[in-house]
Amino acid sequence: MKKRFFEDFRPGMTMRFGPRLVTREEILGFAAEFDSQPMHLDEEAGRQSLLGGLAGSGWHTASLMMRMLVDGLLAETCMLGMSEVEEMRWLSPLRPESRIAVALQVLDTTALEGHPAAGLVKIRCDVTDQFDTPVMGLTGALKIGRRAAAS
Repeated sequence: MKKRFFEDFRPGMTMRFGPRLVTREEILGFAAEFDSQPMHLDEEAGRQSLLGGLAGSGWHTASLMMRMLVDGLLAETCMLGMSEVEEMRWLSPLRPESRIAVALQVLDTTALEGHPAAGLVKIRCDVTDQFDTPVMGLTGALKIGRRAAAS
């Protein structure tokens, strides 16, 4: 049974997930399978790139953020999908042995006219490392089921 519904989210609400260790092996494994650019696979190529060293793919960072959101919040939420990603920015390289955390803030909630079973929850997620360096930011909207529709 899901524990969180659209009605449980309020603008200004904040949540934090993590930290989570990101190993060199994870970075290399993700890059080998999904983003095999040299700066994600090789120390020297990373040093020669704009990243200044071996760095995880931005898509790896996004995937880790999503895993942390699912584990910490969305698995318990009547989640119907992500309606949109308004903005996604990679701000700093994801380095091996980083400990990342996700800070989520609810920006707005909107009941969907013509769709009484769901509402939109606009969120801002900021991924930071152990030094509070911003690594990634995302603004988007989650479509979440309403409590009355679930009963």
